[in-house]
Amino acid sequence: MTASRRLLLGLAGALALLAGSPAARAEAPLAELVLQAALPVEGMAGGNLSGLARCGDGRWWAVSDREDAQLSRLQPAEGRWQAAAEAFAAPPPPPSGLPWGLSTGNRLLAPLRGGALDFEGLACDAAGNRYLLSESEVGVLMLPSLGSPQWLALPPQLLRQARARGLLLHANALLEGLAVSPDGARLWLAAEREGRGLLAVQRSGERWRCPGSGCVLVAESGRALRPLDPPGSEPQPLDFTGLSWHAGKLYSLERLQHRICRRDPEHGTVERCWSFAAAALAPELRYATPFGVAEALWLDDGSAWIGLDNDGAANAAGERRPLILQFAAPDGGWSG
Repeated sequence: MTASRRLLLGLAGALALLAGSPAARAEAPLAELVLQAALPVEGMAGGNLSGLARCGDGRWWAVSDREDAQLSRLQPAEGRWQAAAEAFAAPPPPPSGLPWGLSTGNRLLAPLRGGALDFEGLACDAAGNRYLLSESEVGVLMLPSLGSPQWLALPPQLLRQARARGLLLHANALLEGLAVSPDGARLWLAAEREGRGLLAVQRSGERWRCPGSGCVLVAESGRALRPLDPPGSEPQPLDFTGLSWHAGKLYSLERLQHRICRRDPEHGTVERCWSFAAAALAPELRYATPFGVAEALWLDDGSAWIGLDNDGAANAAGERRPLILQFAAPDGGWSG
C-alpha cells in the first residue's frame, strides 16, 4: 500500500470517528415535534405562566412567578384554557443560605416583580401533594393533599455544592425547574443559567439529603445561538427552564435552544433530544425577545405541554395571554 493510500485511509477513519463522536452528534439536526394545539390561558393575570403540572387525579395546575399566594386550576374550554385561582398561605421561608448580596437583590426586585417568592416550578407526586419551587428563596414549598403548606428542609450542602460548581451565583438566574418522583422521595431542581445545572436531593426518613455522589448531577456553562439566529449573531447563555419526570426518566426544557431532552435521572446525562423550534418560532407565535419564553414543561405518554411565560408581552399575532403549546409525542414514544 502506498503512503498516499495509507494517508487517505487514515483520514477517512478519523472522519468516521469524528462523525460518531458526541460533539458531532450534538450538531446533527434534531427531530421536530409536531404542534397539536397552541391555546391561550384566560384568567391568569400578568401572563407569567412559570410552572405547569397535571396531578394524578387528572387536574391541571399552573403557577405564576408574580403570585405568592395562589395556584391556578386550569380547565379546558372552547379554544382556550380557563384559569381559576386557588389561594394558599405560605409560612415564612427558612433562611435561604444565599450570600447577603443575592438576598438583598431578591428583596429589591420583589416590588418590581410582584412576587417575593418567585415561584418558577410546579410538580405533583402520586399522593396528590404539590410542590412549588421558589427561585428567590432557593427552596421548595409543599402544598400537601391534606394539611397546611410547609417548606421542605433541604440540606444546606445543596447550595454549597452548587455554588462550588459555578451554579446559583447570579440574581434572577437561580432555580428555574422542578421535578418530583411519584413516591415524593426524590426531587430534581434546575439551575437556570450562567452556569446551568441539574441538582438532586432525596428523602431519608424525615430528612432530605444529597445522594451519595453529591447534590450536583450536571454543572456546565457555554453559549449558543438560537435556532433562527443568522451567522454572526451574539451567542446567549445555555439554560434550563423546566423539568418533568415521566416513566422513569427526567426531561429538561432548554429554552434558548428550543428543545426537550431526555436525561438519565441518576447522572443527568443526555440520552436524546427533540426540537420544538419550528412551531414555537413560526412567524405568528414569535416574541420579540433574544432569550425565548418557554418556561413550563409537562409530559405524558401521548404529548408534551410547554407553557410560555410571556410577561404580558404580545406575540406577532397580537396575543398577550400566556400560551400552552401541546406537542405530539414522537414516533416510538419518549422512550424510543
